[in-house]
Amino acid sequence: MPAYVTRPRTVLGAHKISTEEITQDIRAHHADHPRLGAILRIIDNCGVNTRYFARPLDSPTVAGTADVGERAPTTFHDALGLAEQAARSALDHTGLDAHDIDAIITTHSTGWSVPNLDIHLMDRLRLRPDVRRTALTTLACAGGTQALIRATEHVRAHPGAKVLVVAAEAISGVYHHSDASVQSMIYKALFGDAAAATVVTAEPLGPGLAVEDTLEYVLPGSLDRYSGRIAPDGLHFDSTKEALSAADDVLPTLVKWLGGRPADFPLIHPGSPRIINDTAAALGLAGTAARHSFDTLAEEGNLGGPSVLRVLERTHSTPPAAGSHGAMVAYGPGFTTAALYGHWHA
Repeated sequence: MPAYVTRPRTVLGAHKISTEEITQDIRAHHADHPRLGAILRIIDNCGVNTRYFARPLDSPTVAGTADVGERAPTTFHDALGLAEQAARSALDHTGLDAHDIDAIITTHSTGWSVPNLDIHLMDRLRLRPDVRRTALTTLACAGGTQALIRATEHVRAHPGAKVLVVAAEAISGVYHHSDASVQSMIYKALFGDAAAATVVTAEPLGPGLAVEDTLEYVLPGSLDRYSGRIAPDGLHFDSTKEALSAADDVLPTLVKWLGGRPADFPLIHPGSPRIINDTAAALGLAGTAARHSFDTLAEEGNLGGPSVLRVLERTHSTPPAAGSHGAMVAYGPGFTTAALYGHWHA
C-alpha cells in the first residue's frame, strides 16, 4: 500500500544573504588565515549563490559572539517560528483542519528545547491532545526523508490516519568565527534556514509522490564523518576529510536496494554539487535531471532536513509523468542514508 505525500510547503528565513556577504564577513574576521585564498575559491564553487537566515548575518547568534545560553534557545525559537508557518501553510493547502491530524512527526537538529518541537507545534496549531507524536532531533540533513519514512510506516499501520510532517532548521545558529578549518569555512556559506511541512496519508489528497518502498542505512565505522559538538559558545558542526567521500561509499548499497527498478526522476538532498551529481549517476540519471536539487542549492543553500521537501515542492512546478518512478535520497550525520522509492500520482 503506497503512502501519499501532499505538495510540501516551505518557509525560508526572513533575511536573504548573498555569498559575497559571507565571503566579506570571512575576510573581515580571518584576514590572516593561511588558506584564506583557497577557502574563498572553494566557496565560490560550492554551488550556493544566496541563502536565507532567520536573523541578519551580524546578529549575536549568527556571526556575533553570543554564548550557548543565548544561541540555543534563540535558534530553537527561530526554527519553531518557521515550522509553525510551514505547518499552517501545509494544512491550508490540503484543506485540512488541525483537528483532522492524527499524528505529527517533527525533525530538527538546531537549537535546544524541552518540551520539543512536536509539543510546541501541538500547542501553537491546537492539534488534538491524543495526536501521536514522533520527535526526531539529531538527524540533520537526513531528517526530512527519515520523517517521511516514519510517516509511511504510520499510515500503513493506521490506514485512515493523516500525518503532519514538519522539518525545521535554523542552521545559521552554528555560524562561528571560532571555527577556522577549511570545512567549517565552507559550511558558513553552504547552509540556510528554513522549515517545510507536508501531510502523508493512505489515500491521495492531490497529486504528488506515492511512496512504495524505503531504505535506512548506517555506514559502518562512520561516527566521526559528520558530527555535532557543544561548546560554551554554542553548537558546532564538524566533519572529517572522509566526509567528502561518504556519499560515494553508500551508493553501492543504494543501487543494490533499487535492484534495477527504474528511477525516472530524482529527489536528491542538495548537500553539494558532488553529492547531487554522484547520486543522480547512481540512479542512472544525468545531473541535469536533478535540476530542482541544484536550483535549491544555488538559490537557498543546504537547508538540512527541510531540503528534500523543498526539492519535492519544486518538482510539483514541473511534475513528472503520471506513473513514472523516482527516488528520494538524503544523507546525514553518522554517516546515514535515508531513501524513498515510489511513483508520481496525478
